Amino acid sequence: MSIRIRPEEPADASAIRRGLEAAFPTAAEARLVDLLRAGGHLTISLVAEQDDGKIVGHIAFSPVIVDGESAEQAGIGLAPLAVLPGHGRQGIGARLVREGLAACEAAGFGFVVVLGHPKYYRRFGFERADRRGLGNEYDADEAFLVLELRAGAIPARGGVVQYGAEFGEFTL
Repeated sequence: MSIRIRPEEPADASAIRRGLEAAFPTAAEARLVDLLRAGGHLTISLVAEQDDGKIVGHIAFSPVIVDGESAEQAGIGLAPLAVLPGHGRQGIGARLVREGLAACEAAGFGFVVVLGHPKYYRRFGFERADRRGLGNEYDADEAFLVLELRAGAIPARGGVVQYGAEFGEFTL
C-alpha cells in the first residue's frame, strides 16, 4: 500500500488524536496537538495517509522564539512526530520529517528545533542546539537539536528557545 503525505484537514483531527494516543505511552502528545490547534499555533501539520484513507502518521510544527525576540527572529519547533504502531520501519516518519522541513522552509522559517533522539534527527541535518548557542526550557542537552534552514537565521547571540504557552501543560 502506498503512502502519501499531505496537509492536515479539519476532518483529520480525531484520527490524528487516536494515532498519537496509540503511538505514545500517554495522551499528553495528543492533548498538546489539540491545544496547539485550538490556539491557532499548529502552523504546519502533515499526515501520512494510506490509499484506503487511513492516517498512519503525523508531524506537527509550531512557532518558537529566542528569548522573547520579535517574529523575524522566530523559528519553528517540531513536536510531535508519530507513526502508528505496526507501521514503523517503513520510512513513514522520515518522509514526514523531510516533507515537514520542506514546508517549514517554504513558509519562510529560518530554523527548526526539536527535542528528540539525536541519532534519528542527525540524518536530516540537525545538530546540538547548544553548539549554536541555543538553550531550552527543559534542561535538555544532547537531545535538543536545531537545523538552520536559512543561513544566519539562528541569532548569533544565541539564547533560550521558548515554545508556545501550550507546552506549559506538557511535562517531559
